[in-house]
Amino acid sequence: QSSKMESVYLCSVLALVHHALAVTWLYLAKQPSLRGLVRDPSACESLKGLSQEQVRLCHRQAEAMDSVKHGAEVALKECQHQFRNRPWNCSTLQGLQVFGKVILQGTRESAFVHAVSSAGIAFAVTRACSRGELEKCGCDRKVRGVSPEGFQWSGCSDNLSYGIAFSQAFVDTTERNRGSSSSRVLMNLHNNEAGRKAILSHMKVECKCHGVSGSCEIRTCWKVMPPFHQVGNLLKEKFESATEVHLKRVGSRKLLVPKSSRFKPYATHDLVYLVASPDFCNWDPRGGIFGTTGRQCNRTSPAVDGCELLCCGRGFRTTQAEVVERCSCKFRWCCSVKCRQCRHLVEVHRCH
Repeated sequence: QSSKMESVYLCSVLALVHHALAVTWLYLAKQPSLRGLVRDPSACESLKGLSQEQVRLCHRQAEAMDSVKHGAEVALKECQHQFRNRPWNCSTLQGLQVFGKVILQGTRESAFVHAVSSAGIAFAVTRACSRGELEKCGCDRKVRGVSPEGFQWSGCSDNLSYGIAFSQAFVDTTERNRGSSSSRVLMNLHNNEAGRKAILSHMKVECKCHGVSGSCEIRTCWKVMPPFHQVGNLLKEKFESATEVHLKRVGSRKLLVPKSSRFKPYATHDLVYLVASPDFCNWDPRGGIFGTTGRQCNRTSPAVDGCELLCCGRGFRTTQAEVVERCSCKFRWCCSVKCRQCRHLVEVHRCH
């Protein structure tokens, strides 16, 4: 019985170690510029947070690693923006596991982090391609000819297919190389792909007019990615409507299916999760949970940023703070704007 318990414990520890490795590459966001890797790819070995497969990709694609770092940065920044008013506000720790133990569980939060981080890599690498910063890719020239709307496809379309392929190779590799179809592996891979689809489904068309006196007799158009904040907004909506799932064998395959027949079937662009989230109310620094004590709340809001919900029923204190703002601005000929500085007191509410 003791040996069996030890075996179960060891399997649990190994599973946690693997899931910790799955996104430790986000630690690249906290490291200095990686442009020097182009001159010395052997430095890939010293990068913290990468799996062996990611180190090998770094050797082959050293020029892209600074874009990977930028992708990690935009993912962290967007996560903190989207969750700024929630009990868990995407707070980060100093260690390799950037979010602590929060995303080691198969929660909604973990689903969002995987989606936004895989999207961040695809976005940053695609942007670098369009800017001519990478030798192995450039603009997408495959979109040519005349569209059904009558405009001419031309210009420098964002090469999102390359960015997505790179994201799949870099982000998904740790999961795929396990050769496992565990519920957590399937969840991570699904959410990684949902993040990339959030960009793909919102590509925009930009055009330039050509003709006499600025007329639009001819339009040349190209495809561009949406701003990353728009991707974050979409993924936040997917977070709110995520589907709880569990592993089920269907024929010879293992699939994630909705945990309850009352839950909606999910699509490839939806987020899925395995377990309910903790309440994030109490301080647990080892777990990456800082609690909500001291957080600023909105006294009049009934939503999650309101003092009742954000403070977890503990109440709040109100203080006054002085705010300095520009006011009474006037335009002066020529060419400046002159403003006064106005001071006034505002009420600030913080959780007990």
